[in-house]
Amino acid sequence: MAVFILTIMAVSLYAGFSTGFMLIDSAREDLRATQILMQKAEAIRLCTWSSLSNCPLSFVERYDPTGITNGTGSGGTIFSGVVSTNVATPIPTSAGYKTNMCLATITLNWTNYYGKQAVAHSRQLQTLVSQYGIQNYIWGKTP
Repeated sequence: MAVFILTIMAVSLYAGFSTGFMLIDSAREDLRATQILMQKAEAIRLCTWSSLSNCPLSFVERYDPTGITNGTGSGGTIFSGVVSTNVATPIPTSAGYKTNMCLATITLNWTNYYGKQAVAHSRQLQTLVSQYGIQNYIWGKTP
């Protein structure tokens, strides 16, 4: 009877550790997705107004980009995304500044693998970019 109880406790402990590591891995990938979305949003805000017409743009980021350059591994999870600026903006048509604003949408997709089970994830971030925004201070131009 004692061996049976000890076996159940050991299996429960192993299942707890396994679930905990899985949750930590998922939280790390979710945090990395947030970092990538913010990095791309800040880059869009620094683009010139004329370069925003080059969207949609596709990009691929890795969980650990230094893992590839150091030759220590594959770089982990692959995040693929699209930046688009041709989506409808929530600004009312009666607003006089509507032609000077652009809504940029960044969509990011990645897949987690839990054993043999694949779980697809997707995150999206939207930001408004102004024609007379911070990029004019950076590049020293007026549109």
